[in-house]
Formats: sequence, C-alpha cells, structure tokens
Amino acid sequence: MSLSPNDVALVTGASSGIGEATVVALRDRGIQVHAAARRGDRLRDLAQRTGCIPHRLDVRDRAAVTRLGETVPVDILVNNAGLGRAIGSLSSAGIDDIETTIDTNVTSAIHVIRAVLPGMVERGRGHIVNMSSVLALYPAPAALYGASKAAIHMLSRDLRQELQGTGIRVSEINPGRVSTEFYDVAIDDPDERARTADSGIDEVRPADVADWIVHVVDAPWRVNISQLEIVPTEQSYGGSQFVPFRPR
Repeated sequence: MSLSPNDVALVTGASSGIGEATVVALRDRGIQVHAAARRGDRLRDLAQRTGCIPHRLDVRDRAAVTRLGETVPVDILVNNAGLGRAIGSLSSAGIDDIETTIDTNVTSAIHVIRAVLPGMVERGRGHIVNMSSVLALYPAPAALYGASKAAIHMLSRDLRQELQGTGIRVSEINPGRVSTEFYDVAIDDPDERARTADSGIDEVRPADVADWIVHVVDAPWRVNISQLEIVPTEQSYGGSQFVPFRPR
C-alpha cells in the first residue's frame, strides 16, 4: 500500500516530538492526517501549520478512542502516544506512575488498534505502525518502561500472525535516543532530569524518525518492513556490565 492522496492517517501523541514530526511528514506527502493528542493548544497550532485535522484526545479514554475509530476510516495508524514515568527505578516507582505508564504505553495502544482494525479488515487495506523502543529489545536500567515497550514488540509480531490474509501490514519502530520532551514528562526532579536529558551526543531528531515512518508506509504493498531500529551513530546497545555489590 504505497502512499496515495486518498489515504487517511491517524497519528496519536501528535502534539510534540515524533508524533508532531510524523504529522508534518505525512502532510507534506498530501495525506489526510487526523492528529490526536491531549494538548489542544499545540494541536490547534499544528493544524494551522499543516492542515491536519486535530482531535483533542487522551488515548486512555476508551469511549473517545472507540468513537474516533468508528467515525474515521483510518488507512494508516501511527500508534505513537507513550511516556516513561518512573523510568529510573521500579523500586522507587509510585503506584500511579506504574499504572499511567502501562495504561498509556500498552493498554491504550491496544485499544487504539482495536478501534481502527475492523474498518481496515473490512476494506482489505491498512498499515499499523507501532512506536516501540530499543529498550524493548535490549536490557537497560528502566524496567517498567522497557517492559511496556517489550509488550508492544510482541503485540506487533503477533498481530502480523493474526492478520495473515487480510492485506494489512504491521510495522514496529524501535528508536534509540531522540531529542524530544520525553524526559520532561518522565522525571520530576529537575537536577536528575537535567543529568539524564543531557546525553552529550548528537541525538536522532524527531524528523529523522518521521522520515523513516513515511518510508515504511510508502513501501510497495508487497513489502512489509516488520521492524526498524533507528539509533544515533554515537549510541550502541548490548554488552555486559559488572557492578560489585557493596552491602549497606
């Protein structure tokens, strides 16, 4: 399903970062884009700049997500909404942080797919692009966030199995470090936030990821790019760590 001016896309988490950049990139290709996010002021600005159709929406609102899926004939879903509360340590995570992270990153992502999938199946066309992370694939000291993105990893793989014979494609995007507002939401303490947010490297830009999302959905219908890692040149994953235990 290469891109066509008749395509209708839905991008969640569209008010900033990768979501916003994806809306811009798809609109540059002439695609009708429905942009969904919680921050209405940013959505209005995005709509004025790009001509996208804004939807002020919290993906945790099941009824609103269902209504959107029933009224918008989505051909391309960019399932991007997500966050990383309690990213530093599960042992010090609050209950609300855990619930918010899992509900946003996993449960809500599933409900968005469920809302648009019946229409895709009925029309015999569609592309689901799930925003995951390299932390879905490699160990890191971010157990809660990594677990939530690992769920998206298996969801994407299993959907490919479920949707055999429907003509619907499923892709998983696994970004590494990207220059976004992620840590502004993830970390409350300003000093810790500043230390964590400053990687000291030339990070991937949201527009870089958006360009690859467009490449994925614009591939010939016979091609399904199932998984794509996008990391900075100066970032790598894997290897072993050895940290001695010092009793308190």
